[in-house]
Amino acid sequence: MKYIRIFLSMNWTMKKLLFESFLYLGWARILKIFPFAKVAPTLGERLKETSFSPNMKNKEILSNISQALHIMSRYTIWESRCLVKAIAGMKMLEKRQIESTLYLGTARDEQGQLIAHAWLRSGPFYLTGAEGMEKFTVVGKFANDIKGESNG
Repeated sequence: MKYIRIFLSMNWTMKKLLFESFLYLGWARILKIFPFAKVAPTLGERLKETSFSPNMKNKEILSNISQALHIMSRYTIWESRCLVKAIAGMKMLEKRQIESTLYLGTARDEQGQLIAHAWLRSGPFYLTGAEGMEKFTVVGKFANDIKGESNG
């Protein structure tokens, strides 16, 4: 009941973003069923990055999308961890004509096992996966550059 009250107290913009993030998180989770080689071409230009230059007019929407993804990922009945959140966020930004770069990284955990992580950046702002990303070596990146001007 507490969560319903919190949801009802939110403004319409955030309610719509929460609903949209739920749909995109579900869609991104379905994509994990397929081989990554089939999904990768839908993520943007491989081995490219978008600009790190800030676009301050996007700051609020970037923050709101990030918040919606982090909130909603805790309430999905499916796994909505780093890669799912990064893909969902990328597609939400694409819908709004905002460029982004999705990063894939690997590292070794304390037991020496290979682990992976994904994060999403738009300009200098990290929307998902920023926690712990510094521990990972980037092994893949995908630029979704709306204007078609990727930086290498």
